[in-house]
Order: sequence, then structure tokens, then C-alpha cells
Amino acid sequence: MREPDAFDAFYKGSRDRLLVQTFALTGDLTAARAAVREAYVGAWHRWRKVGAEGAQGAGVDPEARVRPLAWRAAQRRAAGRVWHREKDLGPEARAALLLLDELGGPARRALLLRHLVGLRDEALADEAGLGTTVAARDLARAEAELAAAGGPAPGDDEGVLRLLEPLAAHALDGARWPRPSLVRRAGATRRRGRALAGAAVAVTVLVGSGFALGEGSPVQAGLSRVAPGSTASPGALAGPPPPRLPADSLVGADQLDQALPARTWEVRRTTDNDEALGDRLPCQQARYADPDGVAALLRVSGATPAQDRAALVVTQFTEASADERAARAAYRTSLRWYSGCTQSRFQLLSTKRPERLGDEALQITLRDQADPVTTYVVGVARTGDFTTTTVLTQRSADDPNEVGAAQVLSTAVDRLCVLPGAGTCGPPQPELNTRSPLPVGEQPALVSELDLPPVSGVDQPWVGTEPRAARRSVAATRCDQVAFTGKFQGTRFTSGTTRSFVIPGATGLPEVFGIGETVAALPRGLADAFVTQVRGRLADCPADDLGTEVEQLVDLDDGDRDAAVYRVTVDVTDDETLTYFTAIMREGTAVGQLSFVPGPDATLADGAFAALITRAMERMRQLPRPGAS
Repeated sequence: MREPDAFDAFYKGSRDRLLVQTFALTGDLTAARAAVREAYVGAWHRWRKVGAEGAQGAGVDPEARVRPLAWRAAQRRAAGRVWHREKDLGPEARAALLLLDELGGPARRALLLRHLVGLRDEALADEAGLGTTVAARDLARAEAELAAAGGPAPGDDEGVLRLLEPLAAHALDGARWPRPSLVRRAGATRRRGRALAGAAVAVTVLVGSGFALGEGSPVQAGLSRVAPGSTASPGALAGPPPPRLPADSLVGADQLDQALPARTWEVRRTTDNDEALGDRLPCQQARYADPDGVAALLRVSGATPAQDRAALVVTQFTEASADERAARAAYRTSLRWYSGCTQSRFQLLSTKRPERLGDEALQITLRDQADPVTTYVVGVARTGDFTTTTVLTQRSADDPNEVGAAQVLSTAVDRLCVLPGAGTCGPPQPELNTRSPLPVGEQPALVSELDLPPVSGVDQPWVGTEPRAARRSVAATRCDQVAFTGKFQGTRFTSGTTRSFVIPGATGLPEVFGIGETVAALPRGLADAFVTQVRGRLADCPADDLGTEVEQLVDLDDGDRDAAVYRVTVDVTDDETLTYFTAIMREGTAVGQLSFVPGPDATLADGAFAALITRAMERMRQLPRPGAS
């Protein structure tokens, strides 16, 4: 059997067992997953020796070589995550971990080597690195302490297995593994890195002997960014470790061909983004999300248009942080950039979560309404110490391929999760679920410029006033005359806030053109009654004001949310009419009104106002409930 085939079979056949073992050993599933992947990367790095030892007749099991690596790595990683508490554990699995936590380290190892691995006597002692007598004592102590804590009685092998079964079920539920080819590629990268390190040591010897490297030396420079506090100088020849972030850990043209077909993809450039100017992705407010990161790579790939469709570009930017805590901060920073994009004329189209992708992930679709209209699907994901952002750029207003973009992001995570310091991998085709937009701005319960659709015939951007207390509602109309201040049926409105939007500098717009919104909170029953009252006022308006027509465009009431959208036409004079749109909304205990006054030639596309109402209701979820501190 060829070496890759033998390794792949070994990897597929043993990885689940090692994951269950390392999870039971540490109680930290994230640390266990990363440790097992790291162990297999190291196994391929040394596969010529490990595989040969495991060949038929050699008498050495490759799993026995890899298991100690995985166990040590899991304990090392878990020790650095003392704050970690496993989530979503069932009661049986949680009880099993509590019992195992009662055991000392050597006793716990002995128990798992005996009951999960199946080792006995000398074999158990050899793997534990102990004498046979000491190993037997540790196992006996473990079984006695387990029984004293309410677990199976000593010698009850089936009882111990029943105790550990819920842990195995939790560990393997939806387990996602990198493809064997990625593990082998990471092992090959490590092998090359060790070779370069050996070459550097040899160079040190040569330099010390009076020899020097010329300009034609094949030794390549590493990334210029180093860990904070490092005392290494750029010219030090002390035997560098393998690159923390190798270039082949980025998404390549072949993977883009699979995720985004009907295109011929090519990698145009790869850089560490450390030039004087550096590249910025759309909405990115700084060159790095982690200014103290230890490595960064940026790759730009392009596609040839298919027939008359616009060309596509995929940009991937990946950062390696010093530790997981710093990576989490970099992930949050990246999300703030895109969810609260401050670039003029950008519109937030959607926010979706790719399920079970990495340790955390989100996909945000944005559109730059300036000519030429450009759509961006931005995916941000974190796996362990690595944060990666993929941006699918499409120079058109056509609906983007969000599913394909999510597959690109999943591939990016999949190629990173085999590296030391990485965390969870991703599914080949993650399920995308719509979620509320992330809170942004001074008053996240109100819509912002980023939520507003473009206006036909207008090239200037929307500009919002500062949110202020709702002493007067800027969204109120002559039909409803609604106020979001004072009291309603004896109960005071809380958190009342109002804001308006205009387009300064645009020509030909009437003075009343713009959007206004007001929100406030009431107890649930009163919120229902308030919206019902405003609906009634709008329905009665034509009878009370003969120069007014009211047409209801949307009627939504599904229990926890309620919305009604109206087109109102008012006879200002015998020859002049004014048309505007207004909506009354409720989201839980939050109530709101949003109104839009268009111009003769400046209005919103069909369905855009209704979509804005949906976004406004999503934003209203951020409003504090009445009585909340």
C-alpha cells in the first residue's frame, strides 16, 4: 500500500477513538480536537518511520505512537484554558466528567488507558511511563476513588464503559475532521520547516567559520511580524521554527473552482500585507484586526467572466494571534468593521450564520451603491488562534452566491484547522441561517445609514441626525399624531428615542423629503394595545380627513411581532398632493414608527420600504424591556 493510502486509512480508522480519549482525559473538547489533529500532522511528518514500524510483522501499532502525542498535547492545551467550561453537555456526560475530575492526574490516565484503550499490566505501565507496580496502584486507586464518588464498583468494567459512553457521544456528535490530504499537507509543511531550521543551523556554523550567504541563496525570508516581546533580531540565525502561517494554508484556485464554479480562477498575489501602504478590505478600519499578531497573510484571487457575467474577485486575509484570547478579540474587531461599516453609500443586505463552522463564524453581505454598484459577501471565522476573512467581490447588483461564499469560508477554516494552535474545523457546505444584524451605533435599537436603501436618481449618501429622546416623534403623521412619550393608559413609555435621515446636497428634493423613526418600550399587553390604537387611527383617517387616502400595503401579526405598512396620499391643494409611507411596528415590548416621504422623482424601489421595516424590527430587539436596568 502506498504511504499516503496507508496513512489515510490509519487516520480515518483511529481519529474518533483518540478524540474520545483526549476529551475524557481533559474535559475540554476544543483542546482535544486540536490536540488530535496536531498529533496526526506530526504522525505524517514522521510517517516513514511510524508507518514502517506499523507494517505487518513489525509488531508496533502506529496508534500507540500517536496516542501519547495527542494526550500530551490535549493536556497542554487544556492547562492553558483553565477558564473553559464545556457547553451543551447532557446531564449524564456532565456527571461523568465530574466523577473523572475527582481523580488525580495519574489515576485518571491509568483508568482511561485500561478502560478506553484496553491496555493491561506491562503495556499500561509502559505507556504511562511507570513501573508495573506503580501503574497497578494508580489503576486500583482510580477505581476505588470512582466508586467512592458514586461511580461503578472496582472491577466493574462494563459499568465504567457505561459511565464513559455519554462522553463519547458528546465528543463525536457532529465531529468534523480535516481531509486526510490537508493533514498530510500540514505535515509536509512541518517537514520542510524543520529542514529549513536545520539549514539555518548549518548556516550558523558556516558563518562562524568565515563563510557568508550570497544574494543567490535559496533560503527564503519568513514573515516580518514577530510575537510581542520577542528579543530575536531579524538577522538572527538561531534555527527558526516552521512558519506559523504557511502560504499553502490559504485557499487556492482549485478550491475556488469547486466552491464558485463556471469560472476559471487564478491566484494573483499573496503577501504578508506589511508593505508601507498595505491593503485594506472594504470597511476595514486598520491594516490588522490584531495589531500584536504574530503572522498575517493576504491573498487575492480572480476569475475570468463567464459569458456576459461580471468578473469576481476573492480576497482572503488571515491573521495568527499569540493566543486564543487575542484571536477572539481580533474576530470581534473584524465583525465590528463589517457590521457597522462606515463607508459612504454602503448598505447592509443580510447577516447570516454558517452553522458549525470553526469556533465562531458570521457572514455579512454588503452593497456599495456608488457607481459601479459592487456587492461584497464577507465571511469572518475563527479557529483557535487564527482569524480569517474571505471577501467575495461582485461588480454588479445581482444577487451574490452566498452559499458559494460560505463554502469558500469553510474551506479557509478547513485549511487552517490542521495548524498548531488551530481549533474547530468546518463542514464542506455549511448551512446558512439568517440572524439579526449585530448591534451598531450610539442607539442600536434604531436603523442607521447602513440599513437604508438607495433612492432612485440620487447619488449622494443618507445622513442621519444624532439620536435624541423622543419628546416629539419625527415619524408621526397627521393621520396618527402618535407620541412615544408621556404615558399610555397610565403607564409611561421607556427608552423613547427618535432620529431622522436626509440626503444633504441632493438637488430637486422637496423640503419634507426624508426618513424618520421613533421607538420606545411598553409592557407587552400595552404594546399590543398601542399598536392596535395607531392602526385604528390610520384606518379612520380618510373618514376624518376627506382629503386623505390610506392604503394598507402590509399586515403582519404573528404573536411576538406586529407590523402594518401604509401608503398615505394627502391633498395639499387642489393641484398638489403629498404621498408618504408609514409603518407602525411592535417587536416584543418594543414599539416603533417609521415614515418615508419621497420626492417626485426620488423614491425607493418596489419592496425596499417593506424590507426596511423588517430591518427596523430586527434592530428594535436591542431596546431594553420596560423595567430593565
